[in-house]
Amino acid sequence: MDDAEYEAYRKQVFERVWTELAPFEEQIENAERIPYAEVKPILTDLGLWGLMVPERHGGRGLTVSQYVPILAELAKVHGGIRVAVHVHNTNAHAITVLGSEEQQRALLPGIAAGTKSVAFALTEPDFGTGAGLGSTAVRDGGEYVLNGRKHLITNSDFATHFIYFAKTDPDAGELGVSAFLVERDAPGLSIEALPETMGCKGGEHGRITATDVRVAADDLLGEEGQGVAKMEHSLELSRVLVAASSLGTAERALDLAVEHSRTRVTFGKPLAQRQAIQRYIAEMAQDVYALKLMIEDCARKWDAGRRIPAEASMTKNFGLEAVGRVTDRALLTFGGIGYTRAHSIERLYRDARLNWLEEGTPTIQNMVVARAFVGGYSFADA
Repeated sequence: MDDAEYEAYRKQVFERVWTELAPFEEQIENAERIPYAEVKPILTDLGLWGLMVPERHGGRGLTVSQYVPILAELAKVHGGIRVAVHVHNTNAHAITVLGSEEQQRALLPGIAAGTKSVAFALTEPDFGTGAGLGSTAVRDGGEYVLNGRKHLITNSDFATHFIYFAKTDPDAGELGVSAFLVERDAPGLSIEALPETMGCKGGEHGRITATDVRVAADDLLGEEGQGVAKMEHSLELSRVLVAASSLGTAERALDLAVEHSRTRVTFGKPLAQRQAIQRYIAEMAQDVYALKLMIEDCARKWDAGRRIPAEASMTKNFGLEAVGRVTDRALLTFGGIGYTRAHSIERLYRDARLNWLEEGTPTIQNMVVARAFVGGYSFADA
């Protein structure tokens, strides 16, 4: 998609998400469910399921630099809808980059059309990640037998396939983990809903239990023992996209705070004329600007074909800290009324907190960054 086509498309998406998706905010918050019967046709008509799917497979084929503004705008409209689109597209990109040609042909056209969707089944309730997984995959002729439990698996309510990580060699550490494509209706796979989340309401983050689930050897995503490498590759980009989600939430919170400061009058003058509020606004704007530049740098490097493990984790970490500070100050700008659902700032405040946890906590991001620099990476390499 060339620049002119993209700009026309981006403008159309921005207009329609506010006129057609934003009105669902109160319904989603009240019901704690996204009314997919009404929302999915809109997402499909806008092409939002296939943003990261190559055009040859029926998608929009956006670059990361083109995708980021659309994802950020969805974060402004509603966090639950943003999560659904984000996870769907991130895993579509994983299939594009990591899947075999046969796997791509089988999945990507349906993913672009919204009739198929892939979820990332990594996190476990009883074990860690990477080499610390408890799930196992035992070879049995031309099949593998999967056993284990996963939880907090986003889009588990409508995913048709899961990228399921399991140990194929318990004694090989990170080289003993493999990734498998598992169909939703595979015998022995059960899916349960978990309690609703604090924010980003409406999305489902379920529990998946594999009990002697058989998958064909052709359902390996890549080669046996490459699971950790594939996980890191997928998470690398997704961390930048979580930061883009933080950016959208922060931008919306800043806009609402500025608007409120102009119209709210106390003791004879608008809040915007008070030095304390001016400081809040200046600090919020600084965070938004810095985060925006970090994301743009990551997107540019990724689109150029570079790996960005340190940059991705730094940007994700800064994003979660920035959106936390921005929504804190926005809430203070609104005062007590901001703590009620009279204004969207209350929702944005809750939505922002999911960004702390998506694709790894701050401690994990710090570990990735430190490991990169101790291993010889420097800003001169950037």
